[in-house]
Amino acid sequence: MLKIKLVKSPIGKMESHKRTVKALGLRKIGQVVEHEDNPQIRGMIKKIDYMLEVTE
Repeated sequence: MLKIKLVKSPIGKMESHKRTVKALGLRKIGQVVEHEDNPQIRGMIKKIDYMLEVTE
């Protein structure tokens, strides 16, 4: 399992990055969600890694 925390706001970012944040289930800065570790989630994390904090 991966714990994903949103640390930067998606405001003013590319639309595809905003949709990726939403697809991960993140809405507010500081919110933490848990997802299973799989290639799809890893790809989403890699795309917006500058906005996230990830722990295993």
